[in-house]
Amino acid sequence: MIVNERETEEGLLVAVCDTDVLGETFESESVSLTVTEEFYGGDEVDETAVVDSLARADVANIVGTRSVELAVEEGFVDEANVLEVGSTRHAQLLRLY
Repeated sequence: MIVNERETEEGLLVAVCDTDVLGETFESESVSLTVTEEFYGGDEVDETAVVDSLARADVANIVGTRSVELAVEEGFVDEANVLEVGSTRHAQLLRLY
C-alpha cells in the first residue's frame, strides 16, 4: 500500500491506496475517481504503517480493495459507508473533535 501524509489547515490529511490502483481511473454510474500520483503518491509501506497513519489522521481518503478492507477491519471506516467505484472501493474518514 502507498501512504501520503500532509499537514493542512484542517489537520493531518492521509491518502492511502493499493499499489496497483495508482494512476488508474475508476467509474460507476455517478462517480469517476482518478488515483493520481500527485494526491496518492507517497511511500510504499506495510499494513502496520497504514494503521498508524490512519490512527493519526484528521481526514483520510482510501482507495483500493485491500486498503479499504484494512480500514474497515481496524475500525476506521464503517462498511456501510464504503463506495464501490468500478472495480475498486473508496472510503473517506473525517474525524470530528
